[in-house]
Amino acid sequence: MVTERVRYTVAEFEAFTARPENRDRLFELIDGEIVKKMVAEEHGLIVARLIIILGLYLREHPIGRVGVEISHRTPNDDYNERLPDISFILNNERPIVRQGAVPAMPELAIEVKTYSQTYKEMHEKAAFYLANGAHAVWLVFPEKRLVETYTLNTHNILLENETLSGGDLLPDFSLSVAEIFQV
Repeated sequence: MVTERVRYTVAEFEAFTARPENRDRLFELIDGEIVKKMVAEEHGLIVARLIIILGLYLREHPIGRVGVEISHRTPNDDYNERLPDISFILNNERPIVRQGAVPAMPELAIEVKTYSQTYKEMHEKAAFYLANGAHAVWLVFPEKRLVETYTLNTHNILLENETLSGGDLLPDFSLSVAEIFQV
């Protein structure tokens, strides 16, 4: 007997995450499936390092805002509410969302691979972000000590001895890939 997989909507997902037992946990809604984010110390240290570096850059170049674990969704998709490790949003007329998900993808989504994620899942996330409005995606792979960068037209693999550039999105931003892993 084959059982059909339950597919949750955004409304059901938000009710699930609002339960008292789930309030301090991190979840994403991926194609109608509720997925718990499992992170370890290395992941948190890399995310913190990138947030500090991007925050310092934005202090000198106030072109947007950067945040950690911000929910994003597109208005016409009732089966996805994504939670990039780091979101960069260009300054725009949209006010800061105080409750619920941002109604758009960030201009830059950064994901740091956790021990529980597969490479396929990471690449699927990058494709999803780009297909739904992100301008760029950075995938950080701690165990391989490399970063993959994506835009709609490009894909680059940067090794530890190379430099990550902010391109048109983050003018004058550059960072040694090796520095990302100095935790």
